[in-house]
Amino acid sequence: MMASPPPTSEDPFLRTFISAVAAVLGLLLSAVAVPAIWADRNIVQEDGFVALAAPLGQDTGFQKRLAAATVGTIDTGAVPDSLAGLVRPVLEAAAGSLTGLPGYPAAWEETLRRSHRLSFADPASLPAEASSSSSLTLDVAPLVALATGEISHATGLPLAAPEQTLINVGQSGQRQLISGLTAYAPLGYPLVVGAGIAFALALVAARRKWTVLFCVGFGALLLAGFWTVGSTMARDAVLGTASGNEVADMFKNEFVAAASGSFGSWVTGALIAGGVLLIAGLVTRVASPGRRRPNR
Repeated sequence: MMASPPPTSEDPFLRTFISAVAAVLGLLLSAVAVPAIWADRNIVQEDGFVALAAPLGQDTGFQKRLAAATVGTIDTGAVPDSLAGLVRPVLEAAAGSLTGLPGYPAAWEETLRRSHRLSFADPASLPAEASSSSSLTLDVAPLVALATGEISHATGLPLAAPEQTLINVGQSGQRQLISGLTAYAPLGYPLVVGAGIAFALALVAARRKWTVLFCVGFGALLLAGFWTVGSTMARDAVLGTASGNEVADMFKNEFVAAASGSFGSWVTGALIAGGVLLIAGLVTRVASPGRRRPNR
């Protein structure tokens, strides 16, 4: 009795198995790649971080709270007691007019860039106050300098603006998380390439193309749900921490809300892509119902 030949590339079971494994692999790689790429573009890269956070400075409510908190950090210890009554109303006026000054947009952007560099820089290159902290660092010195200049101009007092006004944001140990994110985020690009190759292999190997389209589309919908739950948990965890500093907590809350909205748009894109693939799979199935049974 002759032995049966080994499976070939035309073996239906082998083709189905390869297609299924490739599709699952592509979805798993996508589950990691998409959040990594989003984090790299919007958190790790300075320009992306500034673009994400810059609109916060245009929100009226946020502007007022930020200006009041920033002016509150100005050191007026050098002002004589006899002039304290003069300076106090000027400080209050500066808090109300800070965001309307011509230099405010540039000062706000510079605040974001300095803060990003402090949070993502090599600890060896940071100033002593920042490098000794294990939490994230916010530098509002450009805004303080803007307010100080306005107050000095209004009162004639020579108030000196500090080169740095460092504020720790969040809890201790978060700098280690930033280091991990910096290492993880760039991996998203090769992972998404691997996912694309896996999906292409799944289509090539599949006996029924519509099945791959339908399953990958359904998987994309599942991933969107998974990312939504994960981002919500991460958002709640961050918002549940408090630094005890008004400026830090205000920035953290507003930035987390902006980041959540930004990533939510990516999740919406995944939902749309998943829906399109589901429909494409169904349309392909209807257009190609398969071989008809031969007439007897």
